[in-house]
Amino acid sequence: MPGLQELITGLEIGLIYGVLAIGIHLTFRVINFPDLTCEGSFVFGSTVSAVLIKAGCDPWTSLAAATAAGGLAGFLTGALHVWLKIDDLLSGLVVAFMLYSVNLRIMGMNPNIPLVDQATIFCGGGRPLFQISAVVLSVTALFVYLLNTDFGLGLRSIGQNKHFAAACGVNVSTMTIVGLTAANGLVGLSGAIYANHQGFCDVSQGIGCLVMGLASVIIGEKILKFSNVSWSIVACVVGSVVYRLFIAVAIHSDTFYLKTQDLNLITGLMIIALMARSKKCFG
Repeated sequence: MPGLQELITGLEIGLIYGVLAIGIHLTFRVINFPDLTCEGSFVFGSTVSAVLIKAGCDPWTSLAAATAAGGLAGFLTGALHVWLKIDDLLSGLVVAFMLYSVNLRIMGMNPNIPLVDQATIFCGGGRPLFQISAVVLSVTALFVYLLNTDFGLGLRSIGQNKHFAAACGVNVSTMTIVGLTAANGLVGLSGAIYANHQGFCDVSQGIGCLVMGLASVIIGEKILKFSNVSWSIVACVVGSVVYRLFIAVAIHSDTFYLKTQDLNLITGLMIIALMARSKKCFG
């Protein structure tokens, strides 16, 4: 069984990916947009934060820049879909595909940037868990508030029925772009915190983050069976934490004979098991 430190690390990473899960929830559930941008925007945020930290920038400022970078990726996806009429799946896929080259350019064509000797957000003393929790709680509270405002109601309406929303005066095109921008901003923030936590940025860090985010959303919905929009945001974080703790237990348990390289296998099996028991599917 994993020790206390492994469980704490699993909790920390679960909270970090909880921010990612909220972003994925916004696209797949709230505005009903199957966005594939996140695997690029996650690394985009991680890359921007790492490069700025290496250049001597304040690490907390680098998180803001990473959030803006992720938001820019989401904006481009929305622009391709709304203005150029490119299919929703393809628009996100194209942006994520292009971001691989962009990230390498920003990283100076180096696939990895170490942050071991740099001042990250976790170098000011105290446990990383407290700092991560503060950020996640702030993000959760902010989006619980936003989704319960008139703006949030308009955002949710386009995910329920675009034609009805337009008839009620909601600008569907603008709301779609805003939703994608906000969602990928969260994904970029998650990537930046992850890079600070792990002590490095890698161009392949985003591989599988979409699946992990979806798994977190599904697990959270299973645990907190609430239809209320506020609880749906909380459920994303809860699902992410439960998912990472399950992974920590599975990998560090001699009973299952699993190793770190089995992470994708475990994730896939978990999603298959959950979806097999559910009649709901992401549309």
